[in-house]
Amino acid sequence: MSAVSGEKLIVGKISGIFGVKGWVKIFSDTEPRENIFSYSPWLIKYQGVWRTFDVEDGQLLQGGKALAAKLNGVDDRDEARLYMGCEIAIEPEQLPDADDGYYWRELIGCTVTNQEGKTLGVVTSLVETGAHDVLRIEQDDHSTLIPFVEGTFILDVDVESKHIQVDWDDSEA
Repeated sequence: MSAVSGEKLIVGKISGIFGVKGWVKIFSDTEPRENIFSYSPWLIKYQGVWRTFDVEDGQLLQGGKALAAKLNGVDDRDEARLYMGCEIAIEPEQLPDADDGYYWRELIGCTVTNQEGKTLGVVTSLVETGAHDVLRIEQDDHSTLIPFVEGTFILDVDVESKHIQVDWDDSEA
């Protein structure tokens, strides 16, 4: 899942049409990609307005490399074509509880302090690097990157109070 857009979570995009009965091909931002089918209804941004659609069915195509969905009320190829390129979103309440207590999106806006109590800034994004994720922290015109390694650099995460404590020397920033 990607960025929050007006309290909606973008989970994918309609990338094409499939067949003649109103199915749409989709690009999914979820992990694994077929998890997008576990959310219904979908909010689809059409001509700048979010419209709600129940997902009737979903399937993997081309050996799992592509996805297609049937949206309730979209019953022919011409109507499905109208939604090509449209974003797919869900409401935050549709997410299940996070296994580790929080979602990455909940870290955005958290104030970060080090063990000495010095405020290093506010989390503005998370960067996926492959080895581990990295917090991007901004303060004034300064940006700090801190590896999100719990127990090493990340000491405490409290999403309720929007605070993260880190083991990070300010001179490393």
